[in-house]
Amino acid sequence: MRCVDRYGVPARLNWGALVNDFAGRTGAAVVTGGSGGIGAAIVRMLAERGSDVLFTYRSNRDAADSIIAQLSDLNVRVVAIPADLVDESIAASVVSTAAAEFGGIHTLVHAAGPHVTQIHLSRVEPSAYRAQIEGEAVAFFNVVQPALEHLRKVGGSIVAVTTAATRRYPVRDGLSSGTKGAVEAVVRALAAEEGRFGVRANCVGPGMLTDGMAARLMASGDLDDAALEVTMRNIPLRKFGDAVDIAEAVCFLASDRADFITGQMLDIDGGYGV
Repeated sequence: MRCVDRYGVPARLNWGALVNDFAGRTGAAVVTGGSGGIGAAIVRMLAERGSDVLFTYRSNRDAADSIIAQLSDLNVRVVAIPADLVDESIAASVVSTAAAEFGGIHTLVHAAGPHVTQIHLSRVEPSAYRAQIEGEAVAFFNVVQPALEHLRKVGGSIVAVTTAATRRYPVRDGLSSGTKGAVEAVVRALAAEEGRFGVRANCVGPGMLTDGMAARLMASGDLDDAALEVTMRNIPLRKFGDAVDIAEAVCFLASDRADFITGQMLDIDGGYGV
């Protein structure tokens, strides 16, 4: 059994004590969806590795306050603000607030997104698909577009958390993978267009995890024991990942250790896509 750290998440080698990737960076990292399971792990790891962080949350103020309290003993600033990123004026305000409060932005991590039920596309109403594309792709563009001028100043990085399902499709996941695929296409376009300014853009694709949306699907019964057994058999490593696995990949891609990597998709899926 894995040990857990002080946040109750699975413990790893304490890279925070060994790697200080973001210390001395100009500005802060902006993390959208920072109160969710994956987003919270990303906020924690960025802070532990030396970055000031501004993160957004939709409505869970208690979770946001808890994350800030957990990180209060670190020598960084962590700020949370509520934001509906589908509203482009609110998204732009998030970016301008981060730049003003922290003197710039060095990294944008997009980990926000609405909960998605497992449903066949034949049963998805067009209005539901429209809402999903707005919550995923439109929200991403609303925050990344105004962030570009700040990222250009420091040769910053964009990392979008999407899904491994855009490479190997699991039935009933089209409402999620279809809309996250739009985010991935925009990330590739940004990599091609913004590279001349030193800005990198990449994606991380979570596979089956024990945190975040997967945990909610298990709790709701959308993923029952039979479905989980089939999923496990399709994963070569025969285990599910967790939010810390995703945070490790995000922080690597955002760091200078990945300074020659852009336009790429890194699936963290235990080999599911093989």
